[in-house]
Amino acid sequence: MKKILSLLFIAVMLFTGNISAHAVANEYNWYFKSAENHNQPIVFDNIKFPDKYGAIYMGSPDEKVIYLTFDAGYISDNVIKILDILKEQQVKSAFFILPVVVEKNTDIAKRMYQEGHIVANHSYSHKNMARITDRDTFLNELTRLEDLYFQHTGYKMSKYFRPPEGIFSEQNLAFCHEAGYIPTFWSFAYADWDNNNQKSAVWARKKVLDCVHNGMVMLLHPNSETNATILGDVISELKNDGYRFGTLDELVLYRDSKKSG
Repeated sequence: MKKILSLLFIAVMLFTGNISAHAVANEYNWYFKSAENHNQPIVFDNIKFPDKYGAIYMGSPDEKVIYLTFDAGYISDNVIKILDILKEQQVKSAFFILPVVVEKNTDIAKRMYQEGHIVANHSYSHKNMARITDRDTFLNELTRLEDLYFQHTGYKMSKYFRPPEGIFSEQNLAFCHEAGYIPTFWSFAYADWDNNNQKSAVWARKKVLDCVHNGMVMLLHPNSETNATILGDVISELKNDGYRFGTLDELVLYRDSKKSG
């Protein structure tokens, strides 16, 4: 009954113009459904409204290219190992970081940039961004991290934004689009973030390789011991199978070519 009354109240307030429609923005969780035989997965149930705001999440179905991305909330030895692997394999990736990376490990934040990786925005507070309905408050979550990164490293952060836990609203995407940020999602991930519940290397390696598809945007967490163990072999096997590793900048070009086509 309380929920019904609350909804009626919101409807009345919207009708009378006493609150903005933005105040009741819908909350979404990004997800994908894996396909068989290395076909591209169904991403976000093929709901297309994120495309209106320039979101990127998967590349061409016709090209054997993988876009490797990491969500880095802090720095551990496994992050260093992964950076070493990427350097050895000559693979460029994107790191979506939080403030602690910059404040506690400035040298690593600099290394990511200096070795050619994209350093991108995972928000300042790592909160549910869908619940932020004020434009300035939302953008402050991004610019505050950008400013911090520049103050500590002297480098400018790339304008890619990945919402924490993949939770967002359409209004969030509109704010990003208006301010020149590119919402960045993924077409593959697995449960790798819990350091107390790591998958076995054998299981994880098979999971990644079984799900590989053209245009894959792969989301991994670099603090994962399992990822640090398997990444070198996974990259080598994918290269041997004819895949190459692209950058998010290339993925944006693909997105734009679809629009013009």
